[in-house]
Amino acid sequence: MTLNHLNAEITACERCPRLRAHCAEIARVKRRAYRDQQYWGRPVPSFGDPQARLLILGLAPGAHGANRTGRMFTGDRSGDFLFRALHDTGFASQPESTHRDDGLRLHDCYITASAHCAPPDNKPTPEEVRQCRPYLERELVLLRRLQVVVALGRLAFDNYLSRGTERALFAHGAEARIGGRWLIASYHPSQQNTQTGRLTAEMLRQIFAQARIRFT
Repeated sequence: MTLNHLNAEITACERCPRLRAHCAEIARVKRRAYRDQQYWGRPVPSFGDPQARLLILGLAPGAHGANRTGRMFTGDRSGDFLFRALHDTGFASQPESTHRDDGLRLHDCYITASAHCAPPDNKPTPEEVRQCRPYLERELVLLRRLQVVVALGRLAFDNYLSRGTERALFAHGAEARIGGRWLIASYHPSQQNTQTGRLTAEMLRQIFAQARIRFT
């Protein structure tokens, strides 16, 4: 098993009928601004550097972002905010990502999600997250140099903690040593957080600077 094989398995996944139906319907109807584009409309694979020491764990693909482009955090404002911070801290080759063939490369960083299909109202059910968890577990084995996990949002943070018996409190910038790796919590770069100032560009940049400090 390699990360490429695992991503092929993720893309073909049919474990959650509600999510598969929702993704397909979004891809069929489309948003007016993207009416002339072909939507991905399937489970979105993870991507990044196979030798990464940093794993970013998000919530789920955006309906008209990753569900359209086929790459995590690509093609929406959350991704714009995230990739600027990653570029500023040396983890991304460019500060924006508009489609999966735009040349962006991640350095020492890998991006995955708690759910690989876009959920209605951005809210996967607990059972849908559990159905996706085996993919995360296998990524954690295959990413052999992994040292730090940044969880974007409380759901991703709790999802990572649910793998074992350790407990930690969620707060932006909080960190805990879990199973030999550092877990760092961050607010999710959703528009709800970034437009209200709950999460600023400097706050997110500091999260990835903090992750670098934890590399050995």
